[in-house]
Amino acid sequence: MSELPEIKAIDRIQENILARSERRLLNWLCARLPASVTPDRLTSVGMIGSVLIFVGYFASNLDRNWLWLSIAAFFVQWFGDSLDGSLARWRKIERPRYGYFLDHSCDALATTLIVGGIGLSPYVDFGAALFALAGYLLMSIHAFLAARVLGELRLSYLAFGPTELRFVLIGITLVMYFGGIPEPVVKEASWLDLFVGGAGVFMVILFVVQTTAKVRLLAAQEPPRR
Repeated sequence: MSELPEIKAIDRIQENILARSERRLLNWLCARLPASVTPDRLTSVGMIGSVLIFVGYFASNLDRNWLWLSIAAFFVQWFGDSLDGSLARWRKIERPRYGYFLDHSCDALATTLIVGGIGLSPYVDFGAALFALAGYLLMSIHAFLAARVLGELRLSYLAFGPTELRFVLIGITLVMYFGGIPEPVVKEASWLDLFVGGAGVFMVILFVVQTTAKVRLLAAQEPPRR
């Protein structure tokens, strides 16, 4: 097998509210995980958590108590998704290309399962959920492009990252459970539909703003050739 070309190191930028506290917790866990626990196994745990979240939301069409499965599975998903890369870096066994590709591929699938599950529940319109998913994936694409052209991977925006998003989704799920199926407030859309769809609109706008800023920066660094 031919040798792969060297790749430049990517700076991970994480400035979300819980970043420092979460890092201390992850380091504490990494130091105590047995050798049998590997980054790949943790990635699998994260994906299992994502599937369980989807199952809980979808099954809430039968009984709202299934929402508790989704809430519990968010913690399973966090454990696997947040610890796989952290453990690799802690043990200094990183595989930069493999880890980057696998981790973000799984993130995309996990997000699709989670948001798709919300849309397939009786609480949120499927179209609103899909629009929110599109906005999130646009921001993911932006982050991956920036990693390629600027060498930096931003994991949070406006002090908000994946962990904060999980807490928001858990909060929304609790509202679903205790509040029941919301009544329409604008035509056939409930306030929950508007909230989820509004989150999608916000992410699309953020994508446009961030992309415009990056294009201007790159244009200044690489002026037109004459």
